[in-house]
Amino acid sequence: MRSEFLFLERDSAPSEEEQYVAYREAAEALGGLPLIVRTLDIGGDKAVPYLDMPAEENPFLGVRGIRLCLAYPELFKTQLRAIFRASAHGSIKIMYPMISGTVELREALAITEQVRQELGAGKLDLGIMIEVPSAVVMASELADLVDFFSIGTNDLTQYVLAMDRGHPQLARQADGLHPAVLRMIDQTVRATEGKKTWVGVCGGVAGEPLGAVILIGLGVVELSVSIPSIAAIKARVRNVSMADARNLARRALACDSAEAVRGLVRA
Repeated sequence: MRSEFLFLERDSAPSEEEQYVAYREAAEALGGLPLIVRTLDIGGDKAVPYLDMPAEENPFLGVRGIRLCLAYPELFKTQLRAIFRASAHGSIKIMYPMISGTVELREALAITEQVRQELGAGKLDLGIMIEVPSAVVMASELADLVDFFSIGTNDLTQYVLAMDRGHPQLARQADGLHPAVLRMIDQTVRATEGKKTWVGVCGGVAGEPLGAVILIGLGVVELSVSIPSIAAIKARVRNVSMADARNLARRALACDSAEAVRGLVRA
């Protein structure tokens, strides 16, 4: 659940009660299936005027995601209280966006635990987005602190290739199937071996039939895709053996360009 949509296009932040109702309704609608609530992910291309944040020359490298939550702790705590209250009505997990290292993760975890204890709520599974290269490099240490990873391939591609995915001239080259991005995903998965942390992927790559098979071959265990893509992804996955998926993944990692990876289908 992209919780930032509760905060956009309005004149003030949603109250704890408003957020609680939204999270509770979503959890109840899932009928016991897990709801992963990504904590507030604004900044970058998503601004809110009521926070009165100073203009940034490069907002995608500025105060966004978890950095913003830590800069506005009361805003963060209000959201966490609403999530914990809603967790009494369904299976909810919490996921922090834009984690770049252990220091900010430990700070986010400490605030979360403080809120949990104040409410007397039960513990929830906690996870992080892997979307910046430093998180990949530190994945083993980060995995010791959380229950799951979700690799955000859109932002990870942007940061690995140093290409704005919205740039009119560069967007086509910002391809999530670039071998550099796939190798980062592979490194992340391997960093969790022998640990309790499972790895999922959200982002454009998971919603492509070729990308889905490669990701499964790399050891990713959950794919988050848009509703229109579900049937096509399921159909593709059901017709591929794990051995073939792993073989395709190995071949993709050995490629030297996104074009070569996409050419594996034709081959």
